[in-house]
Amino acid sequence: MKQIRGKKMIALATVFIILAIILLYLSVELILCNNAVKQAYKRLEAYNAQSIELSSGKMTYVDSGNGEVLFVVHGICGGYDTIDMLKDKQNDYRIIVPSRFGYLGSNLPSDTSPSNQVSAFIELLDKLNIDKVFLFGTSAGGTIAIKFALEHPERVKGLILYSTAAPFVEKPSSYPKYAGVPKFLTNDFGLWLCRHFFKPMMGMDTQMIHSMLPIKERRAGMINDAAVNNIDMAKNFDDYPIETLKVKTLIAQAKDDKMADYNQIANSVSRFPNCKFLVFETGGHLLENNPELNVAFADFIVENSYKENL
Repeated sequence: MKQIRGKKMIALATVFIILAIILLYLSVELILCNNAVKQAYKRLEAYNAQSIELSSGKMTYVDSGNGEVLFVVHGICGGYDTIDMLKDKQNDYRIIVPSRFGYLGSNLPSDTSPSNQVSAFIELLDKLNIDKVFLFGTSAGGTIAIKFALEHPERVKGLILYSTAAPFVEKPSSYPKYAGVPKFLTNDFGLWLCRHFFKPMMGMDTQMIHSMLPIKERRAGMINDAAVNNIDMAKNFDDYPIETLKVKTLIAQAKDDKMADYNQIANSVSRFPNCKFLVFETGGHLLENNPELNVAFADFIVENSYKENL
């Protein structure tokens, strides 16, 4: 009996120690997360973001630089701070980055379809007195960038798709009803705890979490992307007649991208008329360490700006 009782006490003590270690770990992580969130809010203050009332509600955006207009359609976990990924181009172009529906200061209207998001973008450009832009779609923003170019080619000088979602070659027989970050993780602490899995799951450094925070200000947009935007090219396949696209397209993709399926993008390229496809062996979802991409990017804009001015 004593031996059994002793074993039970050891087992209980072991469980207690394990729980104490877990509790201590979570407490430290919570403190680190809260500090990171505070720094994230301070970081956002430096962007000089502007807000405007549209028929769909408030939209917040950053408008910086001069020259040809790059209109950025950001991906999931993004917002107007996505301008950071184009910081090396801010001296060459006028870069406009609006927060999409439900992201960083932008309202989530009742109609969150890609078409309505495009309509809101058109309204924003009208209020800014901008006629034509170069569309820069990244990651989950690719769906809306493609929809924009299909519905309003007269407002687009060129379409740049950068590690984005891709249309299907044929109408899929099935598709997921939700394609994105699970709802229970769409909070600051949830994603903070997941940051150590960024490298194996997404091919990204753990430090990327700091550009994603605060998740609280992006949560509605992230859920909407997963439930609406990310499945729209499958669900409404016929609404994306890629073969009719009237604007030139530049598509850039790395083979080792763990977020956007390279094979799907490569297979769909044949549907795009007047398309240049840049393939990189490495670079991941952010297409890092590929200097030739910057050259192709600049050449694409110069070529299509020149033709517009003829």
